[in-house]
Amino acid sequence: MRVVLIRQRYRPDGGAERFVARAAQALSAQGVEITLITRDWPQGADDMRIARCNPRYIGSIWRDLGFALCACRRVRMLKADLVQSHERMACADIFRAGDGLHRSWLAQRRKTVGLWGRIRLRLNPYHLYALAAETKALTHPGLRAVICGSRMVHDEIAAAFPQTADKLVVLYNGVDIRHFHPDVKAERDAVRGRHGIPLRDTVFVFVGSGFYRKGLAEAMRAIARLPASAGLLVVGQDRHEARYRRLGQALGLSGRLWFAGRQSDPRPFYGAADAFILPALYDPSPNVVLEAMACGLPVVTSHAAGTSELLVEGETGFVRDAQDTDGLAETCASLLDPVRCSEMGQAARTAIEPYDLRLMGERFVAFYEELLRRKDGHG
Repeated sequence: MRVVLIRQRYRPDGGAERFVARAAQALSAQGVEITLITRDWPQGADDMRIARCNPRYIGSIWRDLGFALCACRRVRMLKADLVQSHERMACADIFRAGDGLHRSWLAQRRKTVGLWGRIRLRLNPYHLYALAAETKALTHPGLRAVICGSRMVHDEIAAAFPQTADKLVVLYNGVDIRHFHPDVKAERDAVRGRHGIPLRDTVFVFVGSGFYRKGLAEAMRAIARLPASAGLLVVGQDRHEARYRRLGQALGLSGRLWFAGRQSDPRPFYGAADAFILPALYDPSPNVVLEAMACGLPVVTSHAAGTSELLVEGETGFVRDAQDTDGLAETCASLLDPVRCSEMGQAARTAIEPYDLRLMGERFVAFYEELLRRKDGHG
């Protein structure tokens, strides 16, 4: 079976990019021949053939539009059984809505900004382009399936585009449970030592770039309500990091808020932590939740994080509204009990094992084979 994947570029801390890399690994193990159409991807992608498509551009609209046009031309040149796009473009058999619905993200943003902010969102040219591209990707006649990384995204698309209802399928992301494992806790003292984190403190780790969307401010406000022995370790990058550092000082988090920056390998930081927190404003299927669970950490997250669906309330983690500071703080406070925190972490590890990367590969191959059978049946 020959499958073409489309993703514009690679970022080492990007969830969608890491999903593509893991999916290629899992599919190759199942005997699928993978070609990736991309602008830029790191060397060493042994699980797939790279087809570069890197037209020049000025601005974000021409960046995305230019890549889409180039990628669609390349698709017509390649002999593939199936084409799966991870970008909003109308030339694929399968659209994986890994970024969710752009209109849903804008709806969430409008809840957190004032009148002027809502006007700017409505008139922003890039948002207008993204909405149009999204509509075109989800309604073009050649589309045969839409992969949703969570039930949340499935329901959003079904409500906004009822005509896609029979094309929607939920396939959760996978995680390499041998790579992400509770053994990473052996890194605890070394990582804490490098970042000046007291060994006896209870540390919540936040992993993700794009602090606003991922809910870093909400996490900080929750941790600020805990005793001084609880702190927050932030792994990720954002151009407004200085603003978040100032917020930390205003919240009284000095001495218990640590920024580790972007990391290509977050495992040592999961190992340094006692629990994981991600009160996202909108995150369709965050891989970091799966990684944290695989590393044996209980999870505190929001209803707007798609993989919150995999948690069992009070057993493997807690799910609250991202804006519910009191609720987030209360759940975090319950994890200050080291016995309960450890037990929930062990339960999280057990709960995530059915989402092993190998099993994800098998589920995707079965899905592709079913699509091809339908294609053959319809001539």
